[in-house]
Amino acid sequence: MAPRPDPSVVRIDGPWRHLQVHANGIRFHVVEANGGPADGPLVILLHGFGSFWWSWRHQLRGLGEARASEATGRTNARVVAVDLRGYGGSDKPPRGYDGWTLAGDTAGLIRALGHSSATLVGHADGGLVCWATAILHPRAVDAVALVSSPHPAALRASVLGDSAQRRAVLPWLLRYQVPIWPERKLMRHNAIEVERVVRARAGDSWLATEDFAETVRHLRQAIQIPGAAHSTLEYQRWAVRSQLRAEGRRFMRAMKRPLDIPMLHLRGAADPYVLADSVRRTAPFVSRGQFVSIPGTGHFAHEETPGQVNAELTRFLGEVYPG
Repeated sequence: MAPRPDPSVVRIDGPWRHLQVHANGIRFHVVEANGGPADGPLVILLHGFGSFWWSWRHQLRGLGEARASEATGRTNARVVAVDLRGYGGSDKPPRGYDGWTLAGDTAGLIRALGHSSATLVGHADGGLVCWATAILHPRAVDAVALVSSPHPAALRASVLGDSAQRRAVLPWLLRYQVPIWPERKLMRHNAIEVERVVRARAGDSWLATEDFAETVRHLRQAIQIPGAAHSTLEYQRWAVRSQLRAEGRRFMRAMKRPLDIPMLHLRGAADPYVLADSVRRTAPFVSRGQFVSIPGTGHFAHEETPGQVNAELTRFLGEVYPG
């Protein structure tokens, strides 16, 4: 049996630097784009299920370049991507995968990075962290941008009320609720299951590219870091089991507070996992929302069509931080 990889496998070289940041009682692996000033507005990128900071490689490069100042040659925003609790090079404690703690992680990271507030950009599960942080720690969040991550109450309503969204999401969530077996399935045969999940949700045009092949190679390696598979599944388990508990009902009540900061939602028009109905149901929860559909793109728009996503994010950041 081959030895399990250690967290150093996610320290991939590029136009960025790797940091270790302590927040909310644990240590996070943070990757910062080169060129951004420490006193510029902070933009935090939060990945989704089964991934790690690498999913934002195009944004670490592209947002920095797009936000470059002609006068100084430097970026006017500080862009960082984070390995969420339990993923990649971050600590993997046995607990803390509930919405309350994850929001505390992000609010703590903002302070630990020397800022009082930030714009949060999240994909899928990382988007849930964005929503939770914006509502539970409103002073810490200037704006949120989401990729295929509708409001949690909207997604719940869509799963209950729309049969297509229910068929898209529930089989995945329910298979992860039993103990031990899902972890073994994720790890079996060099973590081929992770690639299968990505293939099932991605748009066809991305699947034939070298970028996709490189991505799944990294994902399959990162999920085999000791503790990562279990932590990954704990996000999904809490999402389902909390619905039957008082803490989950309390969390969902808190999430229904209206969000009165700028919000951008991007969804691939061909996303088979997050459907248009759940995005439509998000609109009543935000007062300053923008919704963009990206043609020919699946669940991973920020990786499949990074040029268009970066353009939308750059425009949005320009509105949040004018000048």
